[in-house]
Amino acid sequence: MPRPLNPAALSHFGFLLLPNYSMIAVANAIEALRMANRCAGRAVYRWSLHAVGETPVTASNGLSLGAVTAPESGPAPDILFVCGGLDVRSAVGRPVLAALRRAARAGTPLGALCTGTFALAAAGLLDEYRCAVHWEDMPAMRAEFPEIELVNELFVLDRNRLTCTGGTGPLDMMLALIEARLGRNVAEHVRAIFVLDRIRPSAERQPLDKDDRGHAGQPMLARAMVMIEARLGEKQILGEIAGELGISLRQLQRLFRAHVGESPAAFIRARRLKRAQGMLQSLRVPVTDVAMACGFGSSTHFASAYHDYFGHPPRAERRPGGIA
Repeated sequence: MPRPLNPAALSHFGFLLLPNYSMIAVANAIEALRMANRCAGRAVYRWSLHAVGETPVTASNGLSLGAVTAPESGPAPDILFVCGGLDVRSAVGRPVLAALRRAARAGTPLGALCTGTFALAAAGLLDEYRCAVHWEDMPAMRAEFPEIELVNELFVLDRNRLTCTGGTGPLDMMLALIEARLGRNVAEHVRAIFVLDRIRPSAERQPLDKDDRGHAGQPMLARAMVMIEARLGEKQILGEIAGELGISLRQLQRLFRAHVGESPAAFIRARRLKRAQGMLQSLRVPVTDVAMACGFGSSTHFASAYHDYFGHPPRAERRPGGIA
C-alpha cells in the first residue's frame, strides 16, 4: 500500500513537460508557488522543470520554458507533475513511460496537469485510483482506461497521486496545498493578489461546456444535466432521473423545454453524439464500440443519427493523433 501524500510536507515541485503541454496550466501552478513565497516572506517552495529527450520543450502556444533538465538529474522532487496538453498520445512514447515508472519505483509521488493524467494512465500508474482530467478528455479516457476512476472534479488527491484539470484548475489545487502548509491566511493573500473571487474546493465539478455553464440559476436543471452526463452509456435514463430528482417525467420535460429550448430526449441525443465525436477523433476503436459506449442500440441507428446531426458519417472523424 503506497504511503499517502502529505500536502503540508511538500516543498519541491517537479514539472515534467510533454511536447505541446498547456502553458496556462503550468504557469498557474508555478505562479501560485512563487506568490506564496512572497506572501510568506521566505522561500518555502521551489520548483524544477524536466523533460525526456530534446529540450527546450515547446508548449501548445509555441512558447517554451528554460532551465529544463532530465527527471533523474538533481535531487528528486517531493512530487513530480506530468504536464500534458494537445495531442498527448503522440507525446507519450516509451521513454516517457519508462521515466514515469522509474520515478514510481523510486517512491516519488506523481501528479498530472491537464492531459498529463493520460500519461500516468498509459504507464499503468493510475489503476484503481480516483483521478481528474480536463472535461474534454474524460469520455475518451473512460473508454480506454476502465480500470481507473475518472471523476468530474477540479483536482483529486488519492494516496500518492495528485491529478488536476487544465486551465485555472492547477491554481485552485496549489492554493489548497498552500493552505495545508502555510495556513488559510497565506492562501487567501495569494488569492487576493491574483484577483480571484474565491478558492474553489477540490470536489467542485468543472463545467462541461456552454450548455452546462449556462444554467447555474436553475439548480434542478443543473442536477439533471449532471445525472445525464454520468449515464450517457445507459439506454433508458429519463424516468430514473426524474424519480431521483423527486419530480415527474412531465415536469422534467417542461423544465428542459423552458430553459434549454428542447426536450430532454433531444438534449441527451445531442450529448451522446458529441461524446461519440470526441471518442472517434481520439480513440482507435471500432465504430460499433463507440456506438455502444454512447448508449446507441445498434451501429446502424448510430450512423444514421450521426449523419443527421453532423452531416457526415462517423468514419469521417477518423484522423491521426490522440487525445486533444
